[in-house]
Amino acid sequence: MQNHCAVSNCTSGKSGPEPLFRFPHDAERSKKWVEKCQRKDLVDKSPGQLYRFYRLCGKHFETSLVDSSAPSAALKDDAIPTIFDVLNEPLSGQVKRSKETLQTKEDEKDNKERKKMKMSPADATNTDVHTLPEEEEYKEYLKSLFEVLALLGEQSIAPIGPGNDKQDGLGLSNFQALLEYRMNCGDEAVKKRHDVNKECFSPALLNQLIDVCEKCIRSKLVEEVKQNGYFSLLTDDLVKISGEWYLPFFLRYVDQSNCQQERFVGFLSFEGDGDALAETLLSKITEKWGLDMEQCRGQAHSCSATHFGKMKTFAAKLTERFPAAVLTQRSTRTLNLSLANGMALSGVQLVLSTLKKIESFFSQSPLLVVEMAHAISIFYPDKEEKAKELKEICETSWTGRHDAFEVTAEILEALLLCVDSVHDNEDMRWNDQITHNALEISKALTDFEFIMALVVLKNTLALTQAFGKNVQGQAADAHFATTSLKAVLHTLKEVSDNIDVYHEFWNDEAFNIATAMEVPVKVPRSFLRKHQLESGSIRPESYYKEHLSIPVVEHVIREMTEIFAEDHLKVLRGLSLVPTLIEKYKSMKPEEESIQVFQKDIPNAATLSAEMHCWWVKWSKKGKGETFPSNLQETLQLPDVKFFPNMLAILKLIGILPTLGLADGYDVAYKRYKMYIENTPDQFKSKSLALLNVNYDLGCDLDSMVDVYMKTYPDSEDASCDM
Repeated sequence: MQNHCAVSNCTSGKSGPEPLFRFPHDAERSKKWVEKCQRKDLVDKSPGQLYRFYRLCGKHFETSLVDSSAPSAALKDDAIPTIFDVLNEPLSGQVKRSKETLQTKEDEKDNKERKKMKMSPADATNTDVHTLPEEEEYKEYLKSLFEVLALLGEQSIAPIGPGNDKQDGLGLSNFQALLEYRMNCGDEAVKKRHDVNKECFSPALLNQLIDVCEKCIRSKLVEEVKQNGYFSLLTDDLVKISGEWYLPFFLRYVDQSNCQQERFVGFLSFEGDGDALAETLLSKITEKWGLDMEQCRGQAHSCSATHFGKMKTFAAKLTERFPAAVLTQRSTRTLNLSLANGMALSGVQLVLSTLKKIESFFSQSPLLVVEMAHAISIFYPDKEEKAKELKEICETSWTGRHDAFEVTAEILEALLLCVDSVHDNEDMRWNDQITHNALEISKALTDFEFIMALVVLKNTLALTQAFGKNVQGQAADAHFATTSLKAVLHTLKEVSDNIDVYHEFWNDEAFNIATAMEVPVKVPRSFLRKHQLESGSIRPESYYKEHLSIPVVEHVIREMTEIFAEDHLKVLRGLSLVPTLIEKYKSMKPEEESIQVFQKDIPNAATLSAEMHCWWVKWSKKGKGETFPSNLQETLQLPDVKFFPNMLAILKLIGILPTLGLADGYDVAYKRYKMYIENTPDQFKSKSLALLNVNYDLGCDLDSMVDVYMKTYPDSEDASCDM
């Protein structure tokens, strides 16, 4: 608190005879006190700030308002200061007050001189050090706290994790340990607060700091997106934090430098059902986060089957409210894996969960990959080229490939041999964790439901594999994919119409694999228990046809039709504006019909046709030794593109499409997000600190964080911290 009166030109201080009174907590009375003071700089301050940092002395109150019966001077509850304007006092009163002021100053001067005579030279030097006003000290203190929090967040260190102090077997939190280090290095603002009240480093304070940090970073992100116009909204797999499911959100946009950007903007709780949950999510995105969804031009979602229905409801609600937000594919996962991920079928989910276990298993040691290569050699003794190809594939993250199901089927027997060998551990090479993981994978591989689901997925998704690879490939491949969708859907429809025949082939293939692996062919035990059926009461072939083959084919057709609707395809066809494609197809006319989908979002629709023709002519002729941009990002960086404002606007709109993969170096946010989720222990995951960690390059404006904190929590400081 201040050690002097807040009224301008008032000389009363802490050591003076007049008592100092806090500003009232009550907002109305506090406002009246400020008006009476005539201090314009106090008008914008909250009652909490005024209460903590500013005081009025007793000379500004009528004596009848001071309660003298209290142990120390106190004001009555309705006291309002009224004595301020000394210029209107009688001359005698002004002279008397001036004399008193001068006398007080002389007395204070004499007291200081006497004290200096008794003090050592070192003490006298310390007395002359300039001290900051209390509010400035408090701001410096908060700034130090935010700086420590930012450092921990950037390095993905949990603030509540154990520190290095092992005294008595207990450690300080990382946050407090760093604060104490700062104090030891001379941070006076923190030291002063800590010396007065040890409780200033409470969990409540830490949570408030984290909350403000999250708000400031998101506000900066949203503002950046607003400045750059249109964007797409993307989600990823749900994450469990502190026992609750949260949905991560990303924004894709093109910045002022015409570079594609993707930013992680935070988590929202995914608790609830159906339309109510969708409305809540949209409300928080627009009202709490401040996103202008009228500027949203695309959406893409990646979600497992468990929550697939809720995500479909959210996507439908988003499309209903904002029709311009075209539903698309998410580029961070292959099309085939995305299609499989949305199937709420036990066999399909068994395959997907096993693939995740396999990926985790082989990442534990390079020697496991060597063991797998040895197993492949055993099963392909006469096919060296094929064995070499499979070994090279197994050295990569093959479970995330476009042909992941096909590869798994080819190496299935070798994979079982590998994990069984590791589990047996005859030469004692593997630790208990690795042998346990090997056993879990072996159990899954020897379940006929797994084998049957793998065969159905492999054969069905083989029809979408080339399309998916193209649409997520280079500009020329993605453009070509738009012409092949009709053929893909036609083939899928033909399979659906003749599912009896196709299922018979698939069943025979699964039966042969199971026989080779000595796996019994049977209906899942869980199904028999659920329907209280005896083993043998239903034929496996009939069961898997009704509960696997038919649902898989129908799901793929439905999703392909919905995700790759006409508006989505028209945007993809806009890739024909990339110079290499113009030069390649120069004999063809510009695709003006597809480009019309952008008509509402370009600077001058009236000149679109003429401008497009000029752009086409410019790139249709290639000089000797000249190279043209071959992808979207290179095209956006062309110096001449600024002379084609409509073309630039269209290229930017294509650039925010979630279907297209980002160029190298522009997908950092998603990679950092995945690292945080995968590497941070569950008990230390924080939705707020994840935002800080992923967006570390955005920079932390400590001053703005302090201002937001003081406005958000004006009464957060404990009274005992008022020094």
